[in-house]
Amino acid sequence: MSPKPLSVLVLDDNTVRASIIEAGLHDGGYRDVTILNDVVGIAQRIAEIEPDVIVIDLGNPNRDMLENMFQLSRAVKRPIAMFVDSSDTASMEAAIDAGVSAYVVDGLRKDRVKPILDMAISRFNAYSRLERELEETRSELESRKVVDRAKGILMKSKGLSEEEAYRLLRRTAMNQNRKIGEVAQSLILAAGLLE
Repeated sequence: MSPKPLSVLVLDDNTVRASIIEAGLHDGGYRDVTILNDVVGIAQRIAEIEPDVIVIDLGNPNRDMLENMFQLSRAVKRPIAMFVDSSDTASMEAAIDAGVSAYVVDGLRKDRVKPILDMAISRFNAYSRLERELEETRSELESRKVVDRAKGILMKSKGLSEEEAYRLLRRTAMNQNRKIGEVAQSLILAAGLLE
């Protein structure tokens, strides 16, 4: 079964530029394209449309317009390609910090739309994967800290070695069909109540 075709939302208040993007998307095989020329109530519209990818063309945006689009990109958690006619380093850095996957300055041409969109999707997926891995690593580190604290409590209260304390935690987790981090957290909470 082939993957579901991606839906693309194009935000552009200039109908000529929007038609260039739309033509580039259609030439690139994207068929499910929605064009919005008005950004009023855009968050609600995005929630209704649920696009897979968003293309924003701002022409010559002012600071407020850029900041509004950056807030939007932080909120929607989707690949975003942003076209602007001119930019400065601060705006480009702000776009990257806001999660814009592709920030293209003075590069709106029909033949560039698909490759830029493909790159935006690829970068978004890579960034999302890194975020997930970072969160898993943080969670593992936190769990390890909790287990170490619980081992310390057992070592002090029961006179166990570190290895014996860990075995007790592991055995308890297995007997209760729980994760060792959960058992360790319960022990820490119980020890806190007894202090």
